[in-house]
Amino acid sequence: MYKVKVYVTLRACVLDPQGAAVKQSLEELSYSEVKDVRIGKYMELMVEPSERDLDAVIQEVCGRLLANPVIEDYRYEVEECVAQ
Repeated sequence: MYKVKVYVTLRACVLDPQGAAVKQSLEELSYSEVKDVRIGKYMELMVEPSERDLDAVIQEVCGRLLANPVIEDYRYEVEECVAQ
């Protein structure tokens, strides 16, 4: 079994109104050290081994469902889980 951690973020050229709102709130709370905020999504997938290539499966899942390839980028990390 594999644990796949998927991180989806807006592309740098896409405006992030939610991030801007958080940044403004931080400024109002006197956290002037914070210069930028970008909001993203984090997901964990538990994937069983199969005859299909794991990277190909994850890239397909991300490209078709988890991320909008027009405005979002994604990256992922794979951990092998020990059966208990």
